[in-house]
Amino acid sequence: MTYRTQPIARTGRPFSGLALCGSDSLWFDQVLERQRGGETRAVPLSDVDQETVSRLRDLRPTLCGMTLNQPRLMGILNVTPDSFSDGGELDTLEAAVTRAREMAGDTDILDVGGESTRPGADEVDIEEEIRRTAPVIEAIRAAGITTPISIDTRKARVAEAALDAGADIVNDVSAFSFDPELADLVAERDVPVCLMHSKGRPETMQDDPRYDDVLFDVMDYLEERISFAEAKGIRRERIITDPGIGFGKTLEHNVTLLRNLALLHDLGLPVLLGVSRKRFIGTIGQADVARDRVAGSVAVAMHGIAQGMQILRVHDTFETRQALRLHAAMTEKK
Repeated sequence: MTYRTQPIARTGRPFSGLALCGSDSLWFDQVLERQRGGETRAVPLSDVDQETVSRLRDLRPTLCGMTLNQPRLMGILNVTPDSFSDGGELDTLEAAVTRAREMAGDTDILDVGGESTRPGADEVDIEEEIRRTAPVIEAIRAAGITTPISIDTRKARVAEAALDAGADIVNDVSAFSFDPELADLVAERDVPVCLMHSKGRPETMQDDPRYDDVLFDVMDYLEERISFAEAKGIRRERIITDPGIGFGKTLEHNVTLLRNLALLHDLGLPVLLGVSRKRFIGTIGQADVARDRVAGSVAVAMHGIAQGMQILRVHDTFETRQALRLHAAMTEKK
């Protein structure tokens, strides 16, 4: 039998509780023991082995000098003509740098992407993706913006050009399944990397995706990709995980994962949540236009914070930062 543990996160420290992943405001005093396809059982901490307790309790490694005892914001900077929400808006270097400067005040990381991975999107040629991203990263650095930059790509050559231009992190939605050479590059450069769960490729990933048990299937996939990364020489403390909301998943799959996000802490690594303006928010919130999904995006982001997510990837950086500031004020330790 395979079991996973899920912490119960609480605001305000329980008398006998432990900090969740070293958080300043989230705690747990029991775990939920889950069996694939079976029941869930609450277990007191006194009955949980110390290895499991450590995975749930320990502060995650620093990321580009940032501690992860509080949530961090990753601002989306798409330089693509066809992204589902903001494609074509940043079609000049000046526009991209202006937006980067705006976001830098509200975000901890800038995520630059040159290839849309929305459902149905076509693959972008490597040289074109480099042309879109590397000059933008160089211009951001030339403008004196020092915020850490991640390159959102599946391709080793694109990531290499981005790192040479001043990027700090690789964000791979394919978790090295598209271009295994990207893992060699990450290991060689010793940079942080985000490994995301996805099912299929953007062209076909929404064509009737199916799972035996979406929670355990996602966990098993991420564990396998983490092992692959480590075998390539990537240090475990450099790895971030992402459940891949909206990537090869139905509305029901997405909601099930979101209700059980804290399960991902059992991997013992930081978790990134990317839900901003996605289709399921429009479906539930009755907003067909992506730009009308800001309130819903912030609502789901704050749910992620309550579940202990360390990084939020968002379009609407000012609105999300405002929500985080209010949340911090309400949950400040006394």
